[in-house]
Amino acid sequence: MHRPLRLCFNPRMFRPLELFIGLRYTRAKRRNHFISFISLISMLGIALGVTALITVLSVMNGFEKELRERILGMVSHATISDFSGRLEDWQSLSARIADEPRVLGRAPYIQAEGMLSAQGQVSGALIRGVLPELEKDVSQVGEHIKFGSMEALRSGAYGVVLGKELAASLGAGMGDRVTLITPQASVTPAGVMPRLRRLQVVGIFEVGMYEYDRGTAFMHLEDTARVFQYEDAVTGLRLRMDDMMRAPFIARDVAGNLGGRYWVNDWTRQHANFFRAVKTEKTVMFIILSLIVAVAAFNIVSTLVMVVTDKQADIAILRTLGLSPASVMAVFMVQGTVIGLVGTALGVLGGVTLALNVETIVPVIEQMLGTQFLPADVYYISDLPSELVLYDVIRVGGLAFLLTAVATIYPAWRASRTQPAEALRYE
Repeated sequence: MHRPLRLCFNPRMFRPLELFIGLRYTRAKRRNHFISFISLISMLGIALGVTALITVLSVMNGFEKELRERILGMVSHATISDFSGRLEDWQSLSARIADEPRVLGRAPYIQAEGMLSAQGQVSGALIRGVLPELEKDVSQVGEHIKFGSMEALRSGAYGVVLGKELAASLGAGMGDRVTLITPQASVTPAGVMPRLRRLQVVGIFEVGMYEYDRGTAFMHLEDTARVFQYEDAVTGLRLRMDDMMRAPFIARDVAGNLGGRYWVNDWTRQHANFFRAVKTEKTVMFIILSLIVAVAAFNIVSTLVMVVTDKQADIAILRTLGLSPASVMAVFMVQGTVIGLVGTALGVLGGVTLALNVETIVPVIEQMLGTQFLPADVYYISDLPSELVLYDVIRVGGLAFLLTAVATIYPAWRASRTQPAEALRYE
């Protein structure tokens, strides 16, 4: 006598079983096309949000890098000055710092304020006395000279290199004469008179930062010392480090090696408010654009809720065959996570591709639309710079995947609470 055939479902047949069923549900064609459509929309929404977030962060990184380089084209990585405001015997101090392997360049400078007058126009300016042969070791201003050169500044010639906007406001061009009026006064038989000096324009620079182009002028160090009565002293030494991002730490070590007798400052402290504002803006943009990813991720909730409702009979059958509530929950978490993973992967791929080619894509879009997003006559940075940072890609991708994983918990929990008898009553 033959025994009746018994169908036995072994939950350990597939390892892991939850992953197998979840992937099978994901690949299967659903009877309800609306659910498939919502799943596709959720996936594309995550991809679009991740792409936008990576691209925007890369463009902001590019702007920050561009502005940082333009600022450092005028300021040095660090400065050393005396607490009295005047540094005596800077040559010996420079020789002592020469032993620092992380300090690549050193140059003295005098910084003072004065008024420049030409063609009936008067403008305040920051006068910086430099040695042209050493200045190129600590700044990039020589690379931004539009007319003339820094080498044209010679001791005794009383030449001056003006910022482009400053020269325009004074109506001065190459070879013109401008009058420098200093805060110091001279006592003459006629009384106390302001100190005046005629200067010849030997160069015009443009670094692309209005603050510097409008209010800075360069003179030879020795001429500046004579005009502002510095004698053999200078304001301080400017330093260039091998790594500008580690300038604060290197400057602190240099100050320690000098015995704490000098005031050492670095570029991050001089422009702390500016870069703090940029960082705050990046953080706010990250939060705002993350909401796009969050909305798309939580669309998975509605998708899986409809899937659970559609699969009530299947869940009941799996439960009667021995699948535990935890395993049922894992099945639907796998399904939702796969949707989020595919969307995140597509978004990362699209974001990286767009960020690496934004400088090429934007001109094409401008040409198609017949407009320019950043006109050169309005903005100093007329191109959209982009700098892709691996940390941003990992952070955005991780956030998107985490949100999608969290979004699957509630629908999966509802699926695990399904009672087989209730689900199969009307089947």
